[in-house]
Amino acid sequence: MGSEKKPLNPVLGELFYGYWPESAERGGKTTLVVEQVSHHPPITAYRIANEAKGIILTGHNAQKTSFSSGSIIVKQVGHAILTVKLPTGDTEEYLITLPRLRIDGLWYGSPYIELTETNHIQSSTGWLSQIEYKGKGYFSGKSHSFKATVSPPPRVRQNPHVIEGTWHTTSHDSRRGVTFHDVTTPKEEVTVASVEEQDEWESRRLWSVVAKGIREGDFETAAKDKSRIENEQRKRRRDEAAAGTKWELKHFKYIDNCPTYERLGKLFAINPPTEDGYVYLNNGPHN
Repeated sequence: MGSEKKPLNPVLGELFYGYWPESAERGGKTTLVVEQVSHHPPITAYRIANEAKGIILTGHNAQKTSFSSGSIIVKQVGHAILTVKLPTGDTEEYLITLPRLRIDGLWYGSPYIELTETNHIQSSTGWLSQIEYKGKGYFSGKSHSFKATVSPPPRVRQNPHVIEGTWHTTSHDSRRGVTFHDVTTPKEEVTVASVEEQDEWESRRLWSVVAKGIREGDFETAAKDKSRIENEQRKRRRDEAAAGTKWELKHFKYIDNCPTYERLGKLFAINPPTEDGYVYLNNGPHN
């Protein structure tokens, strides 16, 4: 029996660059830098920034997968840090932890993703959002549902806000009865350079032959080029091991303890109390 394999398997050093152009609604240009910073285990680091608005999101993400009762459970490893520069000149930081994923519907041949359990958004101002995700059960519930409880710091005498809805459509503030978020509007795709203009390590150029083969049903060509890419990666790792060197990341630097994670995590007794991270080097194509 053959085994199913990922047709596009990110390689160490793979890059993805993109942007959303300046607009009246968004303000300045929003840029995206993504780098595959590890292959075993697979870890992706990213940075999304709108310098004109003073908003920067930096993080990393990995997955650990298991099976349970006909579903695939994905534990997301990593976190994100959102930094916001205010008009006053002050800066706020937000630690965003990651929920688990559950892939259901496998038995019916119609798999879909549910977010599960909880995640947190902790602000440097002391405000904390705890988000609970609830999917559709056998007899009740609604797919993609969540409930977020936004609690003030102890010094603020105010009742928590409760936000409820579905994360893929809309939600509302239960106290005020107003819409909190709405993602049903048309989406704007990220702008990416043409394949011909891309570096050899950029995703769409690196996997162009494989992707073309899949789209056209030429699976022999797709498999052959996928093997070529993976064999080249294995040779690089062997050469590095023989030379006693390691692959150098291009846009991120690994740190074994993220100080922002530890500092903000203490505000709500995060577990684990420390976590590694990746620092952006401010050397992307948009800098």
